Amino acid sequence: MKILLIGDIIGRPGRVIVEREVVRLREERGIDLVVANCENAAGGSGITPSIAEELFRAGVDVLTSGNHVWRKREAFELLKLDPRIIRPANYPDGAPGTGSTIVETLSKQKVGILNVMGRVFMEPIDCPFRTAERELARLSLVTPVIIVDMHAEATSEKVAMGWFLDGKVSCVFGTHTHIPTADERVLPQGTGFITDVGMTGPYDSVIGRRVDQILERFLTSLPHKSEVADGNIQLRGLLVEVNPTTGKALSVERITKTLNGPIRSAGD
Repeated sequence: MKILLIGDIIGRPGRVIVEREVVRLREERGIDLVVANCENAAGGSGITPSIAEELFRAGVDVLTSGNHVWRKREAFELLKLDPRIIRPANYPDGAPGTGSTIVETLSKQKVGILNVMGRVFMEPIDCPFRTAERELARLSLVTPVIIVDMHAEATSEKVAMGWFLDGKVSCVFGTHTHIPTADERVLPQGTGFITDVGMTGPYDSVIGRRVDQILERFLTSLPHKSEVADGNIQLRGLLVEVNPTTGKALSVERITKTLNGPIRSAGD
């Protein structure tokens, strides 16, 4: 089984390259399932029902998210209604939506998807490690194939989660910091891992935002708008091949696709 994991989709540039590349990748590489992080898909921050549907039409099967998912008010109801869109499971009880889901590939193989969020330099929510243990106890009753989006700021916390879940899940992929790391591997007990898969969006930017606006903020320390950039648009992902019987990762491969020419983000 082949599963493509796509890093944080940034605004319209990220959505455009997903639309142009994902179906082609599915056909060329025989991909069974596509998971993508959507917390920055709407104007660079948040998600809306129409944009979620746009990503599903483009070939994405499941959308994970993170702390920015709440930036659009429409997301609150969307997370309640659509099980294909999940938020970190370690948000307290009462937060809209769910932190995990189980989906079927076209060949009827079940895959569990879990989203957890780190606490280092982020909101003081519930423990992601204990939350993962609790969620896996339930998901593993249904399928051995489980994918975890570890949405965190600190690389150490992401790496720690990889080792914590080694042998218990098929893959742990890091999101949120938008900078792709080169440490993809299969850990000793059979879990695929990468500290951060990178963003899907404009790389001539500061983590997806216009360079001039971000520099102005750093130079003056004053509030300043930060619009989505539009140059050097890339899709970054991790292709994981999994044994569907054991749930162990057989291989991992970084995927990079580049969109030729800039597009205008138009604030969406």
